[in-house]
Amino acid sequence: MLKVANTCNALLQELQQIWMDIGETEAEKDRMLIELEIECLEVYRRKIDEAANTKARLHQSIAAKEAELAALMASLGDHTVQSPINMDKKASSLKGQLMIVTPLVEDLKSKKDERIKQFADIKSRIEKINGEILGYNQNTNTVSSLNLEEQDLSIRKLGEYQSHLHSLQKEKSERIHKVLAYVNEVHLMCSILGLDFGKTISAVHPSLHDTSSEHTTNISDNTLEDLENAILKLKTERKVRFQKLKDIVTSLFELWNIMDTTREEKHHFSRITSVIRLSEAEIVEPGALSTEIIQQVSQEVERLNKLKTSRIKELVMKRRVELEDLCYKIHIEPDPSTTIDKSNAMIDSGLVDPSELLAKIEAQISEVSNEALSRKEIMDRVDRWLSACEEENWLEEYNLDQNRFSGGRSAHISLKRAERARITIKKIPSIVDNLICRTVIWEDDKKKFFLYNGVRLVKILEEYKLSRLRKEEEKKRSRDQKKLQDLLLREKESIYGSKPSPRRASSFRKSSNGTLTPTPRRNSSGNPTPDLMTPRSYSGRNNGYFKEFRRLSTGPLNFVSIPKEDTISYSSIYSSESGSLL
Repeated sequence: MLKVANTCNALLQELQQIWMDIGETEAEKDRMLIELEIECLEVYRRKIDEAANTKARLHQSIAAKEAELAALMASLGDHTVQSPINMDKKASSLKGQLMIVTPLVEDLKSKKDERIKQFADIKSRIEKINGEILGYNQNTNTVSSLNLEEQDLSIRKLGEYQSHLHSLQKEKSERIHKVLAYVNEVHLMCSILGLDFGKTISAVHPSLHDTSSEHTTNISDNTLEDLENAILKLKTERKVRFQKLKDIVTSLFELWNIMDTTREEKHHFSRITSVIRLSEAEIVEPGALSTEIIQQVSQEVERLNKLKTSRIKELVMKRRVELEDLCYKIHIEPDPSTTIDKSNAMIDSGLVDPSELLAKIEAQISEVSNEALSRKEIMDRVDRWLSACEEENWLEEYNLDQNRFSGGRSAHISLKRAERARITIKKIPSIVDNLICRTVIWEDDKKKFFLYNGVRLVKILEEYKLSRLRKEEEKKRSRDQKKLQDLLLREKESIYGSKPSPRRASSFRKSSNGTLTPTPRRNSSGNPTPDLMTPRSYSGRNNGYFKEFRRLSTGPLNFVSIPKEDTISYSSIYSSESGSLL
């Protein structure tokens, strides 16, 4: 400053010397000095104004920085930073204060920019997932929207967005799994039904079939709803096809039974028949319910229906023969309405449907089978009785054999059989009585007669008992007659003396050593006893008596109309033996 003052004094002295050389007046010198002072004042005033403006701008800049610093701190939620200007304003100049606050502001700005990027990334991901859930893509400038709208960039707010993003990601994952489960179910259903999976799933949404990176899997509510509807339609179609195939296969089974289809022919449809044995939900085999499978079975049913008409007549005849054989085995009369002659006539004339006639014969076979079960116990006892009667007939023939005591192994075997036959014959009365009681009980239970080859079994048994009784009486008369003859002979011998009897003489024969041995005598019962009547003698093949019973019993039998005297006689005669069942 001293140097400047010295310079100004030197310049003033030089100016005054110039004015003296010029010859300026004092007045003129004073005027020019006043002008010079005025110009100096203006220069100082201008410099002061410039300095004042600079100071004001510095104050304004500092205030703006402080305000910006406060705003950044509020936006970032960071209240740990304190302004150093307020702590020591007098210790530093304005430029110093500005230099202190500017780095803090720049640092917070960088933090804000980084925080904005984090918010922008989270919000973009949130918007993307929301768009996927809502079913549209929303392309917005997230950063600008944050600059305009988002004022809270704190860690707390960032945590809220992150939590929201996490929940959306979880929901997205659940939706993806749900969509994949639906897609897999659609794939399974299409495989079972033989449908084009790609076409079916693309109709719901193209992204479900297009797995390229350009198309993300759509997980919106509409897609889930469309998938559910598609699955419901496929399940309905599966149910319809399953029922249709089941009906067709049922018809196929019926035709197989009717046509007596071989196992080799059935083997071609084993895959289809195995599907029917499963429930609808258990079917997972590809193409099991395809239209091709249903069409294949339908064609087979149609083919068998055409063959059924030509072969149904043969099956009717075959089943009728089976019915007659079954009736013959249990000794009952088959239904005369379906005899072979009548069946042929009805089928040829078209009066009856062959299938209905076949069903009628099948029903008769079933009825006869049930009848056989109910008659089994009695029929077994009838067979035992017939076997005992056969033993009795054999024993009678054996007793008439003159050579039954001849040597040899066969004679020993015949003797043992004769002994067993005598034991069996002793049981015949109890067998017959017990069989009558059993038959009467059966008739009371079934409310009908027990017929054996068309004749009531009780009547056959009673006739047999009467025949057996007559036979016993005939034997008794023969024995009495023999005793009487022997008595008369002894009386005659007492009067006239004894003499050799030709009959007795003939009863001895000479052996190989010259001694006389008695010869076995025939049964002196007179004439041979007639054969007893048994159910086999009623069969019409050995005796005509059974035909007479059949002629008399052609009318309908009514068990209720049996005379009370017969029922009383059964109970009174056989009640004592009903407990000793054989």
